[in-house]
Amino acid sequence: MGIIPSPARAHRTHPILFPTFVLLSFVSLWCARSLLYDAYTLAALPLVWSHQSNQYLISAEHDGFDITFSNYSRNQVSAAPYEDKVPPILHHVSLGNGAESHSQWMEVRKTCLDIHPGWEAMLWTDEKANAFVAEHFPELQPMWESYRYPIQKIDSLRYMILYVYGGVILDMDLQCNRALGPLRRFEFVAPAANPVGFSIGFMMASKRSSFVGELVRNLERYNRHWLLLPYPTVMFSTGCHYASTIHSLQANRPDLKILSGTKSDPNMHRLNGPVKTPIFDHLGSSSWHSYDAAMIVSLGKEGAKWKVPILLIGGSLVAFVLMRRIRRRRLSPRG
Repeated sequence: MGIIPSPARAHRTHPILFPTFVLLSFVSLWCARSLLYDAYTLAALPLVWSHQSNQYLISAEHDGFDITFSNYSRNQVSAAPYEDKVPPILHHVSLGNGAESHSQWMEVRKTCLDIHPGWEAMLWTDEKANAFVAEHFPELQPMWESYRYPIQKIDSLRYMILYVYGGVILDMDLQCNRALGPLRRFEFVAPAANPVGFSIGFMMASKRSSFVGELVRNLERYNRHWLLLPYPTVMFSTGCHYASTIHSLQANRPDLKILSGTKSDPNMHRLNGPVKTPIFDHLGSSSWHSYDAAMIVSLGKEGAKWKVPILLIGGSLVAFVLMRRIRRRRLSPRG
């Protein structure tokens, strides 16, 4: 017969196991504190986005601005009598096998150039983008070149370009129906996104905008393989959710304007899918979305917002544990 440990001896081991478990848990949380904080800020976006919305959403009541644009000339290229805070520059990004190989997108881009006569127009190709990042952001170049997905390079490049030059950055699938002059009175403008946040397919910003600078500065911090899935990785590291999260953390949110809609038509300026807005025809050509996109987007809908913190923080912890195990196996000596 085997030796059966006495109840007294078994009891003595419990006080040792519990403090050890608590200590290990504390150490793990401490090591993952940066990840947990970043995950928390991302997860909290659906809950905090509407804070101060009456001040940062462009409106007739707060800004004296006609968001239907019916009172502005179609060809108005300046905010006069207001000061033009946004430089007259149009930026389009075409990396990889992009718009230059698709005549349709060059024609769409031309609609925006034609309605903004006298504005500087910049088409950012691979060669120009590489030289730009190397010159202005050499500390970010290794990260920028090693992004997992091409869209991450495009998204992050948008922020870098806007910070250095200011101006207007537009997706190649946005056909301009009118000039953007009336919006130049604001330091920053972007259209509202669905279900929360704003779209980065169209942004206007003053040169060296402090907010755009924060978007650039935080790129390294949020550069993670979020939930080990393509869509969350893009959205949370460089995409709309990332940019909207940084917006929600700014003390000057009322100055960072979001173009939404009227009470009767709150989606007036949203660029979700093929739509027509007072400013653009959005051809909705985004093709990078993957199988996991619908799941992530659905979590932001009303009635499901409580799931976001649980999924994101819990998923980040699981990913953290898995990555640590993989690293340990790689470092451990093989027999």
